[in-house]
Amino acid sequence: MKDNFDIFFRRKPALMLVSLKKNTRMRYGSILAKEVDCTYSHAVKILQTLETLSLVSFEKKGRIKIIKLTKKGKEAADAIENIQKLIR
Repeated sequence: MKDNFDIFFRRKPALMLVSLKKNTRMRYGSILAKEVDCTYSHAVKILQTLETLSLVSFEKKGRIKIIKLTKKGKEAADAIENIQKLIR
């Protein structure tokens, strides 16, 4: 597994966390992949890493896995947004 530090300096994972924070409606992998402009399989790999880091959790509803930010994930998304504001 790659160094955990590296995940935050990559565009797609950062956009996923911010997107999950901004949108309060139910989220699942294919929608999130479209929002951050990546393939579904790439989104799944990123989400698995984020789950390993305890930044997102999955809730099974029928055949769909709903993606939710954890408390730690919300804090990370806030930090990413703050960095975005600083560098603009």
